[in-house]
Amino acid sequence: MSMTVRGVIARSEGAPVEVTDIVVPDPGPGEARVTVQACGVCHTDLHYREGGISDEFPFLLGHEAAGVVESVGEGVTEVEVGDFVVLNWRAVCGECRACAKGRPQYCFNTHNAVQPMTLTDGTPLSPALGIGAFAEATLVAAGQCTKVNPAADPAVAGLLGCGVMAGFGASVNTGEVGRGDSVAVFGCGGVGDAAIAGAALAGATTIVAVDRDPKKLEWAKSFGATHTVDASAVDAVEAIREATGGFGADVVVEAVGHPEVLKQAFYARDLAGTVVQVGVPTPNMVMPELPMIDFFGRGGALKPSWYGDCLPSRDFPELVDLYLQGRFPLEAFVTERIGIDGVEEAFAKMGTGEVLRSVVEM
Repeated sequence: MSMTVRGVIARSEGAPVEVTDIVVPDPGPGEARVTVQACGVCHTDLHYREGGISDEFPFLLGHEAAGVVESVGEGVTEVEVGDFVVLNWRAVCGECRACAKGRPQYCFNTHNAVQPMTLTDGTPLSPALGIGAFAEATLVAAGQCTKVNPAADPAVAGLLGCGVMAGFGASVNTGEVGRGDSVAVFGCGGVGDAAIAGAALAGATTIVAVDRDPKKLEWAKSFGATHTVDASAVDAVEAIREATGGFGADVVVEAVGHPEVLKQAFYARDLAGTVVQVGVPTPNMVMPELPMIDFFGRGGALKPSWYGDCLPSRDFPELVDLYLQGRFPLEAFVTERIGIDGVEEAFAKMGTGEVLRSVVEM
């Protein structure tokens, strides 16, 4: 039968979030109900609250989550009751043209649970990224559950559900950083620092972190940056060239989501280098103006990165294992652990740059 649990909702644009009772139905065919143990507070949740993604209020917020499968619906084979899982927002279909080409990380037909979660008066909720995990339990498509080693701390493992995976994958999957490469990362929040950590793990020897916040530059060094650039004080492009022998970086990751930063990233790469954009722009932003001869003459690649071009079934277990082996500092992204009633305050801390990630523990 359905269960009533506490959850965090955004009832209207810009209004403070509320903790209220929500109704989570029994899983139907292809669905799973998950007892949420921990969920990170991501910028995307704030974008939902501010109406920056859609106007389908009320939203059930939260999506960077880990927990235990409580029940499953008919036909579910991916997971079983009792499995420890990280939730993902790209449940691949296995049938679309991307999947048919053997590139399921680009699946064009990802899916979510069909049944809605609701308020107690029956009002349907729109779950953030199809997950809605600032709640004691949530309903998702079974394919959104990725089984990982249960030895992992849920507050740490859940961060793979969005920001850390996006940044790590931007370097390793999209940018294809390899041994001896030089890398520059614009924006040293959670996503940018994950890109730095991924580049370090992949064997990059020069990693240049660019930001305007001294505290974030210090964080970047702890994740593997070999050089830091305060973009408020110096020309970031020239500083990156200086750090790379005058050439520019082999791979430049734009983790801000701003046209002018993307333009800087373009000019900060070496000839035939790669620019990866993983920072999420707002809908009104347009590509920066570039002389076509510069685009043509520099060669290389300009690549957007969808969710770090990850395949959760492949990447989540591997990264959890690397974390448990002490080879990937996943725990370092957790700045604070809070209760379910602390989300609004966590949004404020996010805005002032005080935290990499606040994590709600249920």
